[in-house]
Amino acid sequence: MSAAAQGQKKSGIRTFQPGEVLFKENDPATSLYIIQKGQIRLYRPKGRGFVDLAILRSGEVIGEMAYFDEKSRRRSCSAAAIVTTDVIEISFVAFAKTMEGLNPWFKTIINTLADRLRKTNERVKELESNSVGFGAGGKVADYVFFHNSDVIRALATIYLVYKAHGEVLDNGSTQIHMNKLKFYLFDVYNVPEIKFEEFLALLKETGMIEMVKDDDGLPKNLRTQNVDQFRSISVFLNQQRLVDDAKKISISTKCERFLSRVIEQLKAADKPQAMADISAILNDFKERNVPISDEDFRDAIQSGLAEDILVGEGNTLTSVINIEKLRLVFPSLVVQNAIKKVNEIKAKQGESKY
Repeated sequence: MSAAAQGQKKSGIRTFQPGEVLFKENDPATSLYIIQKGQIRLYRPKGRGFVDLAILRSGEVIGEMAYFDEKSRRRSCSAAAIVTTDVIEISFVAFAKTMEGLNPWFKTIINTLADRLRKTNERVKELESNSVGFGAGGKVADYVFFHNSDVIRALATIYLVYKAHGEVLDNGSTQIHMNKLKFYLFDVYNVPEIKFEEFLALLKETGMIEMVKDDDGLPKNLRTQNVDQFRSISVFLNQQRLVDDAKKISISTKCERFLSRVIEQLKAADKPQAMADISAILNDFKERNVPISDEDFRDAIQSGLAEDILVGEGNTLTSVINIEKLRLVFPSLVVQNAIKKVNEIKAKQGESKY
């Protein structure tokens, strides 16, 4: 699309899906956005990763600074949707017509404030620390969005807030209000807001929490069926951080899915070990065209969660499962894999900018 065509771009309502990019740093800028619903994260590339700058929500404006930068009309950072987000896009052509209708002195004030704000933002961004690590010789290491320390701190804080302020409901679940949790995470423990929002989405995706409407009808109550799981997962991740790589418990996502079926199959087992019918699980995967084989069970064996697969009569496959240990660590493994997935996605997003 030519610059002239972009400049004539019409205003209107647009919807962005989670992860969808509104614009990238240094892209030509032809419009600004007003968020109607959802959340937008602002970030800047740095090294092979990026610096998270802010999260904007309903009622806030994005991209207006580029309008006042008449020399380049380029985006000063990148923006992407965190959740499904509706925005009103207003073209600079339409915005210019509104500005032309202002009193000259008022227009001068707006331009002056915008110029000062832009210069201040640039200075802040220069001083901004980032999440990119550095390896030997000062070389940029692989980008990591969620460090273990970030996750452990967040989990420990969530656990403590649930214990101190949680409301136990009739169905046995416990809930806390988002505002109470944010106070501790942001004001007390200084957890970056962008990481909390991403981690909250991760906890919802893994089924550890659900969002329920509060007295004002807003989905701000965080409800969980098991408060202690936050503590146990933080302990597990901390232990993993301290042990040698050879002793770490790690499974693939396919093995995770395999083990979830094992747990379901052995839900009535009341001893530390139990025999699992591996053939039955594999046959079910085959019938549903799920590409998982007995090789995907190898991680469970290497991690000490199961013993070698045995071949019995009729080529039936079985394995002795350390079911007590598996039940204990499985939620942690699910979260660990979810964190790994987010880190991989973020790293690829950082690489795609170059």
